[in-house]
Amino acid sequence: MSIRRLPEHLINRIAAGEVVERPASALKELVENAIDAGATRIAVTLGAGGLSHIEVADDGCGMTPAEMALALERHATSKLPDDAIEAVETLGFRGEALPSIASVARLTIESRVKGADGWRRIVDNGVVVAEGPAALPQGTRVRMEALFERVPARRKFLRSARSEYAACVDVVKRLAMARPELGFTLEHDGRRVLSVPPGESEPQRVAALTDRELAGNSVVLDHVRGEARLEGVAGLPTFNRGVADHQYLFVNGRPVRDRLLVGAVRAAYQEMLARDRHPVVALFITLPGSEVDVNVHPAKTEVRFREPVLIRGLIVGGLRAALDAAGHRSVQRPAVDALAAWRSEPMMPPAPALPLSVDQRQYGVWDSRPGFSAPSSAAPAPQGRAEMAAASPPGAVEHPLGIARGQVAATYIVAEAEDGLVLVDQHAAHERLVLERMRRAMTDGDVAAQTLLLPEVVELDEAACDRLESRLQELAAMGLELDRFGPRAMLVRAVPAMLGRTDVRGLVTDLADDLAAYDDALSLREKLDAVVGTMACHGSVRAGRILSVAEMNALLREMEITPHSGQCNHGRPTWVKLGHADIEKLFGRK
Repeated sequence: MSIRRLPEHLINRIAAGEVVERPASALKELVENAIDAGATRIAVTLGAGGLSHIEVADDGCGMTPAEMALALERHATSKLPDDAIEAVETLGFRGEALPSIASVARLTIESRVKGADGWRRIVDNGVVVAEGPAALPQGTRVRMEALFERVPARRKFLRSARSEYAACVDVVKRLAMARPELGFTLEHDGRRVLSVPPGESEPQRVAALTDRELAGNSVVLDHVRGEARLEGVAGLPTFNRGVADHQYLFVNGRPVRDRLLVGAVRAAYQEMLARDRHPVVALFITLPGSEVDVNVHPAKTEVRFREPVLIRGLIVGGLRAALDAAGHRSVQRPAVDALAAWRSEPMMPPAPALPLSVDQRQYGVWDSRPGFSAPSSAAPAPQGRAEMAAASPPGAVEHPLGIARGQVAATYIVAEAEDGLVLVDQHAAHERLVLERMRRAMTDGDVAAQTLLLPEVVELDEAACDRLESRLQELAAMGLELDRFGPRAMLVRAVPAMLGRTDVRGLVTDLADDLAAYDDALSLREKLDAVVGTMACHGSVRAGRILSVAEMNALLREMEITPHSGQCNHGRPTWVKLGHADIEKLFGRK
């Protein structure tokens, strides 16, 4: 096969494949152009999630007819006045967005500069079909229609209108967050879904676009290292989410998805969060343009730092300093030398699991009902009183978790075993027990639902409601009965009975996050462990709950016969043991 020079229209389509992957990609390029044009207000309109049309209008500097024609040519841009590409400060600079979009869609550009008449130019899949005067205020209005209509090989790979809409909303949110001095509006199918005024501060804009509760559950960052500066908002460790899509990272005002930055955020929260929980952060890094290369990805979503170690240290140090300064509001990291004195004790091989009756499956230690005790067929359960340590500790083989002696901080059970002192995290331990009960109930097809006396309304963003609505039947099979309640709310009618008095809002919010992390092609049943684990977390005994001695001992006994009870659903240990020898060392006896 001989080498040939590709025709211009094919070159443009190939370039479009690098820049325009889906409607959200085109929207990102158009909004970035509006920002670079000096706009103070940007209005975005979507139809069918961007599949039918996208329109972006701004009040920026506008273009003359000659500039408009030049802008539709490849590698023509106003954002590089000279050859110093390493010093670029605008969001766009490649000069490929408009001609790439115009080669695979119908593109209408209307623009007007101050003191002149407006002009319109229409390009249909790379061919100019019309141009002439247009009436509009100063600025530019760009409308894209029928994306990939004449490229069916690309069109068939687009996702549903809901999925494309969610991606478009995420693009607008990130760009609006990057520029709090600008005003943004977003309308979808005639309904306004987002509106933020110009002139907001970074914390105000972040809270407006993420979660209204973030403002009261976060710390403000302002950390400097060398010539680099870190600003933004970081959620407290206790204010976390089930997926990492609530992490917004910006470098010199540019939204990025960089592995270095994501890894630094994970490292900063490593000792404060479970491995499957993720913080809510919006980090703004500012540094000289010569210290970062933004020309490493066609969509400009990745960057390369000249000194990555410096940037990682900036993020880790800045986040930890801000969280430590929050005092009791944040989770304090335990001292390394204190942890070194404790060791995790592996569970002895568990006794065969006893079959649980329906009555036992539907109740847990949170019920405080009379007669709560270990299964009757087990060996006589050792009992003790926190007030009087009269009973001797049981044997380490039969009952390795010992006998309950009391409770510390209404969170940790203190037990005495034959070979040492045991501390049990009551929430983490019961979370594992509830998970195992739910797994057995799902296997047996016997998940009872508890109807709420008053259905509860849970407000979520529209995309989260869409995800839950698409899985109503599968969630109902798990005992959670939901109904759509308007565009941004779900109505909870029933919850799994074994969860007891659970935080309904937190449960539904976390489940929506779980669904966001799954491929639409996968059945929810294939992600059963994660979803049931989320439910179990909300149905377990919470830290801060005072337990009776009988409840504490019942919890210890059930842990001893439950598989995997040595760790909670998030990978944290549920109990630790300090042996007699270690205690003697602490008191200088050895």
